[in-house]
Amino acid sequence: MTNARNKNLVFLLLGAGLGASLLTVTPAAACGCFTPPDPSVPVVQAGERIAFAMANGQVTAHIQIQYAGNAGEFGWILPLPSIPKLELGSDELFTQLTATTQPKYKLNRVYEGQCGFGQGRGGFGNQSPTAAGAVDSEAKDGDSSSPLVYQDSVGPYDYAVLKADSKDEMLKWLADNRYFVPAGTDATVAPYIHPGAYFLALKLKSGASTGDLQPVVLRYASDLPMIPLVLTSVAAQKDMGIQVWMLGAGRAIPRNYFHTVINDAKLDWLNGSSNYNDVIIAATKEADGRHTFVTEYAGSSSVMQNVLNPAGRFGTQPELAAQPDAIMFLDYLNRNRFAYTSQLTSILGRYIPVPAGFAAKGITAQQFYQQGNYYLSESYRKQNPDDFVGFVLNYQPTAMAQDIFDRVVNPALAAGALFDAFPYLTRLYTTLSPNDMNKDPVFSFNPKLSDWPNLHEGTLTYHCGFFGSDNQGATRATLETASGWIIEYPSGTGQNNPSFVQPAGPFSQRIEILAEEGPPTVVTDNADTIGGSLHTGGCDVAFASGRFGFGAAALLFAALALTLRSLRRRRTH
Repeated sequence: MTNARNKNLVFLLLGAGLGASLLTVTPAAACGCFTPPDPSVPVVQAGERIAFAMANGQVTAHIQIQYAGNAGEFGWILPLPSIPKLELGSDELFTQLTATTQPKYKLNRVYEGQCGFGQGRGGFGNQSPTAAGAVDSEAKDGDSSSPLVYQDSVGPYDYAVLKADSKDEMLKWLADNRYFVPAGTDATVAPYIHPGAYFLALKLKSGASTGDLQPVVLRYASDLPMIPLVLTSVAAQKDMGIQVWMLGAGRAIPRNYFHTVINDAKLDWLNGSSNYNDVIIAATKEADGRHTFVTEYAGSSSVMQNVLNPAGRFGTQPELAAQPDAIMFLDYLNRNRFAYTSQLTSILGRYIPVPAGFAAKGITAQQFYQQGNYYLSESYRKQNPDDFVGFVLNYQPTAMAQDIFDRVVNPALAAGALFDAFPYLTRLYTTLSPNDMNKDPVFSFNPKLSDWPNLHEGTLTYHCGFFGSDNQGATRATLETASGWIIEYPSGTGQNNPSFVQPAGPFSQRIEILAEEGPPTVVTDNADTIGGSLHTGGCDVAFASGRFGFGAAALLFAALALTLRSLRRRRTH
């Protein structure tokens, strides 16, 4: 890797035992209720989630840290093109970004003729199917022979910024200062070593647990954002998902990777496109080197405005600190729409610990805190004394309020402000295995490219009336995908016992290059191949498999009607 390329390096998520985390569930309201999942939204759990904001040569990177393993073996290093400023981030940013921009595949149902089911029975008409605190540290001069630029702490982390002039000196400093470096790092770190480059290293403070982990925010000077996947490959998983959000003046592009538009005929539309991630994995493998991204949303950032930072949310720190007891404290959090992220539950656990007896009953920390006025009430404690064996309340409202505003409120408000400052939001996604992580993706912008919605609607039309069937699953149907592909179900969709048969053909509708100016340059166009694999409008009849084109079906029924009419005429003469 050349120095010119290194000039744009951004960061790496690196940790022993790196694993994909589950999405944090955010309470739908102050009551602590949960919003049921949208069946038209396929579930995708990415191994890396990053949100970039770019303007005037300055990058702001919000990075979600996902780690599974021993706290003492947590190690996280990032190559950087300049000395960064480090702040705490918000898990809720990624929860809300994921939910708001997640691709949705809605299937509308239309009924032709006199159906014995559907709207008349309040059934299936037009329904989706069931699917599955900132630290502004100045660089401190140290020993001129040491790679250390400065070290400090923020939230649960100790961190150091190091010169990347010498690999051996940097790795030795990390080892001497008890920064865990996973095996295999020595070889993959080499391309990022050159004069003028830096590394950021994080470790958990003594006494902190993995439950204290939270996203970090980096602010630094750089030409363009980049993900150093070569280094990421040390801890990557097979087909690991990588989600990137880009905030700027226009639509973002993968500058040195291809761009893929998937063949949506491959999706299981009848079951909420629950195979979406499998289709993405297969589609990325069709690009050269597997170096490609899919755009999942591109449009106004207003979809995220007032989501994290609506007026009045969180109340005030003095009011929170003034709550007279633990029940009132938790009630204040619930009334002011706090999301029970791991950061919030970790802080609460130090002062209002969840009694040991609740775990045996399957009551989670979130449930306990959301219903604190019930579980901590005098009546409940009298009726369930065994739940509170060994329970010691450490209620310190002033210290709690300070921690919560430093680690939860202020990071969420700062994240919410991004969507007021930057007008356009793009979400990109890909999947890669370690062997594919041999090229670092760089991101840029092309404001002239069209928006890309995250809502995709298909139409399933039931052709009723030929035989007057009341069986919806056995009624002939036609599916038109959002991209316009036609799939015939001549023997019905069998929705009472659905069995998805994926059409033949490629998983990519097209593979293209997106540049900073001009329209996309198509590298591979699979439209004709896909159309041929679906037999659109053809007469290829295959009764054994229950598949034939709509044209063939129409001819068949027309012939049957003529035969019946001829028989009637013979009988009347």
